[in-house]
Amino acid sequence: MEYEEFLRQKRLINQYEGIQHEVSVNPLLFAFQSDIVKWACRKGRAAVFADTGLGKTFIQLEWAKAVSTTCILVAPLSVARQTIREAVKLGLTVNYCRSSADVKPGLNITNYEMIENLDPTLFDAIVLDESSILKSIDGKTKAKLLKLYATTPFRLCCTATPAPNDIAEIANHSEFLGIMSRNDMLASFFVHDDEGWRLKGHAEEAFYRWMASWSMSIKKPSDIGHSDEGYILPPLTIHPVFVTSSYTPEGQLFFTGLKGIQDRAGVRKSTIDDKLKAVQGLIQDGDQYIVWCGLNKEADAVRAIITDSMNIQGSDEPEVKARAIEDFQDGKYKVMITKSKIAGFGMNLQNCHKQIFLGLSDSYEAYYQCIRRSYRFGQTKPVDVYIVLSDHEQEILANVQRKEKEAQRMSQNLIDHVKHYEVDELKSSDHDFAYETSNVEGKDYKVMLGDSVERMKEIPDSSIDLSVFSPPFMSLYTYSPTERDIGNCKGTAEFFKHFQFIIDELMRVTKPGRLCCVHCAEVGTTLNTHGVIGLQDFPGDCIKAFQSSGWVYHGRVTIDKNPQAQAIRTHSKALLFVQKNKDSSWSRPAIADYIVIFRKPGENAVPVKNDVSNEEWITWAHPIWYGIKETDTLNTAVAKDNKDERHICPLQLGTIERCVRLWSNKGETVFSPFMGIGSEGYESIRLGRKFIGIELKPNYFNVAVRNLEEISQKKDGGLF
Repeated sequence: MEYEEFLRQKRLINQYEGIQHEVSVNPLLFAFQSDIVKWACRKGRAAVFADTGLGKTFIQLEWAKAVSTTCILVAPLSVARQTIREAVKLGLTVNYCRSSADVKPGLNITNYEMIENLDPTLFDAIVLDESSILKSIDGKTKAKLLKLYATTPFRLCCTATPAPNDIAEIANHSEFLGIMSRNDMLASFFVHDDEGWRLKGHAEEAFYRWMASWSMSIKKPSDIGHSDEGYILPPLTIHPVFVTSSYTPEGQLFFTGLKGIQDRAGVRKSTIDDKLKAVQGLIQDGDQYIVWCGLNKEADAVRAIITDSMNIQGSDEPEVKARAIEDFQDGKYKVMITKSKIAGFGMNLQNCHKQIFLGLSDSYEAYYQCIRRSYRFGQTKPVDVYIVLSDHEQEILANVQRKEKEAQRMSQNLIDHVKHYEVDELKSSDHDFAYETSNVEGKDYKVMLGDSVERMKEIPDSSIDLSVFSPPFMSLYTYSPTERDIGNCKGTAEFFKHFQFIIDELMRVTKPGRLCCVHCAEVGTTLNTHGVIGLQDFPGDCIKAFQSSGWVYHGRVTIDKNPQAQAIRTHSKALLFVQKNKDSSWSRPAIADYIVIFRKPGENAVPVKNDVSNEEWITWAHPIWYGIKETDTLNTAVAKDNKDERHICPLQLGTIERCVRLWSNKGETVFSPFMGIGSEGYESIRLGRKFIGIELKPNYFNVAVRNLEEISQKKDGGLF
């Protein structure tokens, strides 16, 4: 496989697996909606995270028509009925299903409660409308839904824009669409610290690019390069209305603030009558109103005092609820009284521009969704929303408003990060990471900024006398965001597939009979990523990889480590006294470092006449090297990027010294394809050798150049 093809495959993006020919989209759709439909058709499996009123219903209907012969759309019951009505505007017929016997070729729809009654093999496409419901349905039902439609070739999810830190929301959609599992997503892009899961610094760009490869997140058409004309809504005004309350919690002399759910419920129930007077005064002749209630008692009380109203409750038959909502949409009565969970999600209620909340919960999502039933595309009048609360409930409104500001900030943050990738996606074009290259040469060194696989091709055949390096271990987005970073891999197989390109080039550039020294160690496994806590034999995997390229396995040196220092640094319970005393079945020795040595086949034309004394050789010939100080490294602080998840771990200078003195002559060339801050070059120059190095990361490269120039000048000044 060519390297460029490997890099394309390595990218954590969802490929185009759907319909690649041009699809015909109904001209009633706006241009931005049409673009999303065509993109989702090309993807085959995608999500549309669009704000309310941006036409997700039209988008999903046109997508379903284009990709399938038999599609099932799944929506909340009231939304399902509305979708059937909306489809008529596009000249489409949608068939409502309660069981497999009802399924017909073409477009079918059901509600979430009935999806288990349908045979998934009847469909080649599925649409989840208001798919954020995946977050609220029980785990068993969600797992069954994921399993039933895991092989359905075309899948589409439609819901509002999630926050970038809403891991559950993003993971639910990614898993349903078959993009990536929750555990893989966490392992790839997130790190867990004292504050919970957060995006790795270097993973931000990759995460947002990954999201844009399978989802469209928009709040307005201009987010994906279209005009906002027609989507500038009239004013929205929120009117808090506070009524005086005499409520005092049981066992207290006076009210001292809301102390949790019990106090909230107590205040809400005891202040219904006070709020009713305010509600009655707000409802004027001529306009339609929605009154949002949280309790049946509230709804019943409003219905009793408001004529020309309907109270839609959860106990009503599904058909009764759906018909009552449709009658309100058609203007057949004046006041609709209901709860957010019944009509607050997905419904088009632009016919009404006045809403009243009789009380309020702490749920920002319910508050936002209810308001957006009226305040959405197609609304031509200013929208007034009245929040009727007792004076004891002001902190509930303040809490919801705080959540509103935070949600707006975070969703806009997501949009700002993904929109340029989304524009590329809509154009079916790739977005490459910035990739810098440059060369710096000194008297004793030549170093190259760039990708080792590509830059090594500039090194002549059989020109390197010795290679010494420490490859990045497998840990995504720890030091950089680019797929060119060998450490940015999904697992062992991909890591060594990437490393193999370098191993092959090392074979080409190394002189026959000469050596390559690879510094490595076992790698810990985790429950999140591997399903088990343990160790992976990374040195053993390196040996197999080098041997597969024709290298001769020459030997291995174990480098002694201080277990106490390692326990303090890594917090590994396997090394702790408390674990030994509690259950030593978890205890194990400290993880050692290794130098694994490989020899290129052939005769060495120039014998290595080293300056290692016999006394030194007696010590160095041991299979374990003692006396290597773990602190004997170049300064790394100046090289660390703020986004680095860990400090760079340079090879100890004492280890490099032994390798260079044992296996190269003075004046020969030492090479490192993973130069970092220049440790191998520093020691090589100090010991009278020449050095060639390659480094991918610019700030490490710049520090390496300074280190190499410094040691080169010291050597010329006779300090060594």
